[in-house]
Amino acid sequence: MWLRFVQGIGVGGEVPVAAAYINELSVAQGRGRFFMLYEMIFPLGLMISAQIGALVVPSFGWKWMFLIGGIGGLIVFLFFFKLRESPRWLISKGRFDEAERVIEEIESSTDKRIEAKISAPQAVVKGNWKELFSPFYRSRTLIVWTLWFSSYFVANGLNNWLPSLYKTVYNLPLEDSLHAASLTNVIQTVAVFACALLIDRVGRKRWATIAFLVVGLLLTTLWFNGAKSAESVMYLGSAAYGVMGTITVLLYLYTPEIYPTRMRVLGIAFATAWLRLASAIAPTILGFVLGAKGITSVFVLFACVAAVGAFMAFKMIETREKVLEDIAP
Repeated sequence: MWLRFVQGIGVGGEVPVAAAYINELSVAQGRGRFFMLYEMIFPLGLMISAQIGALVVPSFGWKWMFLIGGIGGLIVFLFFFKLRESPRWLISKGRFDEAERVIEEIESSTDKRIEAKISAPQAVVKGNWKELFSPFYRSRTLIVWTLWFSSYFVANGLNNWLPSLYKTVYNLPLEDSLHAASLTNVIQTVAVFACALLIDRVGRKRWATIAFLVVGLLLTTLWFNGAKSAESVMYLGSAAYGVMGTITVLLYLYTPEIYPTRMRVLGIAFATAWLRLASAIAPTILGFVLGAKGITSVFVLFACVAAVGAFMAFKMIETREKVLEDIAP
């Protein structure tokens, strides 16, 4: 438990920084597609780990999955030494010469050039978490926190709960339960890839709103048919998780866009804390509802949370094709 806690601190600290870093290196035109293709790593990782788990766990036991994950973590650690610091972050700290060197290095790596308006360096302003609740950013913060909580309550609730559901409620063998769960990750990978190709056309606000509504509809359908078979849960539940997966990935694009460089990582870190909270309490609430009200009530709960997410997504600001400094001064 303690080792998992430490591991959570490491991953929880790395993910917000990575989201800010990729956003700060991206140009406005096509930023959504570029970032979402990078975010494909998440569903691909989930899909591959699910497939590996279906093969390894029945034959060798669950402990081997920790070894496989640990080796991957050590390999990734070596790549950190090849990264260059974000020029936007360097400029925000007044380290203009270093920022210039990084920009020159980026320019020398490609023949492509874009026209950009470069203003004189502004006075260095230190980020403060209190600014998240300033009049300009308060509504953005509350909206994005609700989106993180609602999307991950449904997504992680489904992802963590469905494998156990197949085994305990529908009495599927362990291997069949793991393969059924892997279908969920395959659907999510396809959905996120489609989102990556379309997000700069559709826009962040419209995609998130429609996706929440589709998830709510799929889960409501499960409630109406009573979730009578493992197959109905497998296909409708997996489809709901796949669509919701586009939102959970989209939030890593959208959240860094709505905050300035001086508090971009702060904004993402506070927002992702709500996904941790949702992931922690969802299994407990689901277990209670399942025992007290039955399986169909669980899908009603998911659908209601998705409806809240759709309402808040409608209040998002659109950031498509906009320069970061224009979105968040």
